[in-house]
Amino acid sequence: MILMSMNVNGEETRRVNPFLTPYVTPYGTVPFDKIEESDFLPALKEGFAREDAEIEAILSNQEDASFGNTIEPLEHSGELLERVQMVLYNLLSAESTDSLQAIAQEVAPMETEHHSKIMMNEKLFGRVKAVYEDHKNGKVKLDQEQQMLLQNTYDAFVASGANLNEKDKEALKEINRELSLLSLQFGQNVLHATTGYQKVVTDKSKLDGLPEDLVEAAAERAKEKGQDGYLFDLTYPSYAPFMRYVKNRELRKELYMAYNTKAYGGENDNTEIVKKIVNLRLRKARLMGYADYASYALRHRMAENETNVYKLLDELLAAYRETADKERDEVANFARKTDGTNDLQAWDWSYYSNLLKEEKYSVSDSLVKPYFELERVKKGVFSLATTLYGLTFKENKTIPVYHEEVTAYEVYSGDEYMGILYTDFHPRAGKQGGAWMTEYKQQYRNADGSDSRPHISLVMNFTRPVGNKPSLLTMDEVQTFLHEFGHSLHGLLTRGTYASLSGTNVERDFVEMPSQFMENFAMEKQWLDTFAEHYETGEKVPVELVEKIRRSANFNCAYACLRQLSFGYLDMGWHTRTEEFDGDVAKTEKESWKKTLLLPEVEGTCMSVQFSHIFNGGYAAGYYGYKWAEVLDADAFSVFKEKGIFNKAVADSFRKNILEKGGSEKPMVLYKRFRGQEPTIDALLRRNGIKK
Repeated sequence: MILMSMNVNGEETRRVNPFLTPYVTPYGTVPFDKIEESDFLPALKEGFAREDAEIEAILSNQEDASFGNTIEPLEHSGELLERVQMVLYNLLSAESTDSLQAIAQEVAPMETEHHSKIMMNEKLFGRVKAVYEDHKNGKVKLDQEQQMLLQNTYDAFVASGANLNEKDKEALKEINRELSLLSLQFGQNVLHATTGYQKVVTDKSKLDGLPEDLVEAAAERAKEKGQDGYLFDLTYPSYAPFMRYVKNRELRKELYMAYNTKAYGGENDNTEIVKKIVNLRLRKARLMGYADYASYALRHRMAENETNVYKLLDELLAAYRETADKERDEVANFARKTDGTNDLQAWDWSYYSNLLKEEKYSVSDSLVKPYFELERVKKGVFSLATTLYGLTFKENKTIPVYHEEVTAYEVYSGDEYMGILYTDFHPRAGKQGGAWMTEYKQQYRNADGSDSRPHISLVMNFTRPVGNKPSLLTMDEVQTFLHEFGHSLHGLLTRGTYASLSGTNVERDFVEMPSQFMENFAMEKQWLDTFAEHYETGEKVPVELVEKIRRSANFNCAYACLRQLSFGYLDMGWHTRTEEFDGDVAKTEKESWKKTLLLPEVEGTCMSVQFSHIFNGGYAAGYYGYKWAEVLDADAFSVFKEKGIFNKAVADSFRKNILEKGGSEKPMVLYKRFRGQEPTIDALLRRNGIKK
């Protein structure tokens, strides 16, 4: 596709849409330096057309349907479309612009219509079903990975409405179209509400308690915005330390209310969108023959059904509640003794619990951060992958990146090339908050059997360097780094045949296990000693400080558990509804999670309207998966603790049975192959000190 554009002299030039030709870049990486925003829409439309032709080729095949002429070609169809979508939607999260958001809004209904046209095609489903039944009847022999692909393909058609009558198919198409647009709008509203808020403090004395490096960072943010004073926003590196350190209670309350009313009222309000999404999901579930959306969503998860989800949530609530109550009372008593605060509120928790933690364990972020300079942490995390799995990381400056702060690495296992890893560490305008791993290319095997390796992206929001001081991480941020790096390893080490079964393409309640597993190393002195040195003196992190970090690791862990459980109950509350909803979103939210609450409810706040995991992500009826996976990760790491955290045999087994397999087999089968048995919550309870 030839595009016309103007050069700097105003002369018309001809250029080729970079999406529509093979990428002439190292390892076929995305040519970010060549892509213009105007390339997306024509490339997406061409992607639709090419996949239509690919589907037509399958349908026009006169031979009986087989795995080789139906299932595999279907798996490989849409390569161009997926390539463009990966770039578009990753940029929407990491480097968004108004025009990219407009493109996404325009193309969303086209994507939904295109997907529905394929998945509701009776003739195509007939061929898929024929292969499925032939295998079920023993007429076709397939290996394990082929069986999983066949099952997933068949299930995807059924879940997309292939068995519905024409009237219901049309209804489902409309539901999917609306859900696509609403989910996109939900995410954009949260982003705009987050980036649209700023608090400028001109009187430095009001920031009493905030460490000087964070005061300097706030002054730097203000300067960048052309403001005098100290600027705070709702991104994690700004908001979280403010709530943890600033003594001024009224300011803490002000920021807390701003954070917890994001997208609740005003021009970015998501209240009606929540209602619409919940009701559309219920209608979709009913069309598919399920009583509620949770039943529909859980049919292909480890948990299998909502009974098992609630069993886990309730079991953990019962195990942690008594300890959580004691933790709350201890912080409340401390606040009362410290400065007479008799009514501990949500905006007080982080501040007083941090003071109490410092008093009990003589450990603080200001003591810890100098030993966790970002570049050293990065080397430590990379070297951990070297120790466990033999991986090495080589920076390649010739690989194009989407922002100047992004670094690209070639990853090797010995001499074997494993893939590309992009790292993107700091917050900026147009970048969503939080941290995530994503892909620009998945792993799969080409038709000739050669291995096409993945391109993985690791995105964070860590505090920027200020002046001559480098980026220094808190222990929470070190664990976040390890968490997302765990996802990256899952993507990089996979060795599958099919892209849809590779890497993190696993059941939703299993996907967090490899990432949460990596967090365990943050508390291990044996690993910390490999890299944690004071950024100014070069002194290794003192053994006394490591012990303080270890002893403080379970501080208020029961409170944290109940907080996670509250989100799980909230998610299930929205998705186990059997009647359409038109009530008060905030009131219903509080009813859903009331048994987990430890502090007084705050009127005028609402979590659901900014709960992107379930309304703009893949975690609808799946947020419980974090706790489900936490049980698995604690159980898995107990093997490393028993055999040695760097034990080569155990690491090899974890790599071979978990990280390399992707979604090629059922996760419990893979887990038991590594562990030798099913997990229990005992290891988690012991790790958290709940059970001795």
